[in-house]
Amino acid sequence: MTAHRMQLSDGRWHLQHGPMDIVLDASGSPTAVALAHERAWKRFTTILDELVRELPLLRQPVRGNACPLRGPVARRMWHACMPYQSSFITPMAAVAGAVAQELAACYAANGVQRAWVNNGGDIALYLAASQSVHIGICADVAGLQVDHTTGELLTQGQFTVDSAQPVRGVATSGWRGRSFSLGIADSVTVLAATAAQADAAATVIANAVDVADPRIVRRRANQLKDDSDLGELAVTVDVPRLEPALLQTALQSGLARARALQAQGLIWSAALVCQNQTALAHPLKQLTQAGQQNNVPAPPQAGQPMGALFAY
Repeated sequence: MTAHRMQLSDGRWHLQHGPMDIVLDASGSPTAVALAHERAWKRFTTILDELVRELPLLRQPVRGNACPLRGPVARRMWHACMPYQSSFITPMAAVAGAVAQELAACYAANGVQRAWVNNGGDIALYLAASQSVHIGICADVAGLQVDHTTGELLTQGQFTVDSAQPVRGVATSGWRGRSFSLGIADSVTVLAATAAQADAAATVIANAVDVADPRIVRRRANQLKDDSDLGELAVTVDVPRLEPALLQTALQSGLARARALQAQGLIWSAALVCQNQTALAHPLKQLTQAGQQNNVPAPPQAGQPMGALFAY
C-alpha cells in the first residue's frame, strides 16, 4: 500500500494512503507554503505504518491515566478520548482529527498565513494572526448537490473561524458518516482547541443525540465490520422520518451533552442537525439557517463522505 498525492486544478492537494483521504491547502508566501506542503507530504507517508503497529491497543477502550501508546499521533488520539472513559470509547474515535492535526503542524512557519487539513470532514487549522477561514456544513452527505456551473458543492450552513477564537479543530460525526454512531444525528459538528479533541467530542455528542423508537434500525457493530473497535455495541444503520417532538427530544439530549463539555472546557461550540432540525451550542452564532446554500470547493472524489467543508 503506497501513499499518493495529487494537486487539484484549484491548487489544493489530495493525499491518500489506505483509509486516509485528505484534502489540504495553505496560503502565504509561495516559498514558505511550498516548503510546508513538502513537510506535510513527508510526514503523511509515515503515519499509517505508525498507527498500524499499535492498532491492537488503539482498538482497546481507554482506561486510567497512563497512556500505553508510543507514537505521537496514537498518543494524541488516546489523550483526546481520555475524558470520556466513563463510557465506552477507544482512541479510534479521534483518529481522523489526530492525523489532520499532525499534518497541520507542518504549516506553523513564518510566511504561512493559514492552512487547513481536511481528513474526511475532520479538519485541523493553522491560522496566523488576523487570519480566518469559512466552513460549510453538509448535514446529509447522501443529498449533496453540485452547482454544475461552478463545480462547487452547495452546503446547508456556514460559519467563520478566526485566529482570535480558541478553535483550531473542527470535526463532524453522525450516523450517516463513514464511522459508526450510536445516535441518530445526521451530523454533529464540533469546534474545539484541537482537531483530535473535536473529533472525540463529536463522536460523544453524536452518540447522545438519540431517542428510543422501535422504527430506528440498529445492528451490532461487529456484524457490519468484523474488526470494528465497537464490538457488539448496537450502532445505527437506518433512521426513518420521525415526528418533530421525537427529533427535539434527541437534539436536546445531544445539546445537553455539548453544554456539559463546554462547561468542562473540552469544546468551544457545536452544531447539531437531525432531519433538518438544528440545535446550536452558544457561541456559534454565525451558522446560517438549515437549507440556506453556500458554495464550497467539491471534494476530489464523488461520494467522499464529508461532514464539514471549507469555503474561502
